[in-house]
Amino acid sequence: MATQGPSCNTSISDYANQSNEITNISLQLNGSLMAEEDSTKVLAVVYLVVFVVGLTGNSLAIFVVLRYTKMKTVTNMYILNLAVADELYILGLPFLTTHNVLGYWPFGNFLCRILMWADSISQFTSTFCLTVMSIDRYMAVVHPIRSTRWRRPSVAKVINSMVWALSCLLTLPVIIYCDVQPELNTCNLSWPEPRDVWSTAFILYTAILGFFCPLLVICLCYLLIVIKVKSAGARAGLSKRRRSEKKVTRMVVIIVVVFVLCWLPFFILNILNLISTLPENGLVTGVYFLTVILTYVNSCANPLLYGFLSDNFKRSFQQVLCIHRVNGVNGVSDGQPGHARLSRNQQNEAFFPPRSFDFNDHVQSYQSIGLEAEPCAKTEINQHGPQVSSQSI
Repeated sequence: MATQGPSCNTSISDYANQSNEITNISLQLNGSLMAEEDSTKVLAVVYLVVFVVGLTGNSLAIFVVLRYTKMKTVTNMYILNLAVADELYILGLPFLTTHNVLGYWPFGNFLCRILMWADSISQFTSTFCLTVMSIDRYMAVVHPIRSTRWRRPSVAKVINSMVWALSCLLTLPVIIYCDVQPELNTCNLSWPEPRDVWSTAFILYTAILGFFCPLLVICLCYLLIVIKVKSAGARAGLSKRRRSEKKVTRMVVIIVVVFVLCWLPFFILNILNLISTLPENGLVTGVYFLTVILTYVNSCANPLLYGFLSDNFKRSFQQVLCIHRVNGVNGVSDGQPGHARLSRNQQNEAFFPPRSFDFNDHVQSYQSIGLEAEPCAKTEINQHGPQVSSQSI
């Protein structure tokens, strides 16, 4: 779990040990004192909301990419990989919440090692995946012709596998040194002597390889993209394909920016704690908590970004949600989707939908994917999924 506390120099996987301080001290935020029991409840509620939103959103993103043939584009293969990493990261939240509530680690040594390793793998994979997506955007915009050989879904799948393999390799120290510490009964990294040296080295190792170096590559890619776009800006209007690539690039940039905003405070605090050990008090612990919860918020925010920034993801999400609603009302099977078939009366009524209808303001968007009126009438959805626009995702 994205873990770090103010009292010792630890790594990205050590916040579970320190986060108990939140339940053992009163948090003083904006001059108000929060009791131990109340702070524990607040933490549990926040983790629960993030867990539900993140698990639902990422599961939906994974489903639409795997289900619909036309969603299997190069960019979407990388988004699929990112959603899997986010899902894996989110799945650690119930264990962290239980640890915080109980004040100790009740799941044993094996789960301690596996969960901490999976948590670290997902963090590295997310960063590397965003790096690959940025390189892909660079190839698509700056070298659109030469990159066609490599910008294929089959190649993207191989690259995704390599990303996971590299993440597993780089995080091996976590599974080797992670253990339940008997004196505190907490799941943490147990470094050999000299412990301070090992801990400091691992924090820098994690920050450099797992965040700052990939961030440098990402910035370089988008700098080259900006130079290319500006050099071509004086030419005639954008072609349809170039407008499509611009939309995709914009979406990836926003996803990267949100990722950096959510993870940068965490790494900055870790590095500051190396330079000068931060005091152990309620305020510092509260700040650490906020930096950690931000990393989880990033994982549940990504699916929302896909839905808002990609028309194709938005249509796919709407279509899948519509299928589930139909299943509950009309008993239509998932395996037999299709276009809506409305009677003449229904067609007339579609122009004056009832106020209680949830999708009143979105009739036009449903028409654009082949639904003539109400999206959740008896439907048979094309197995290829919603009609994908010229946008490449």
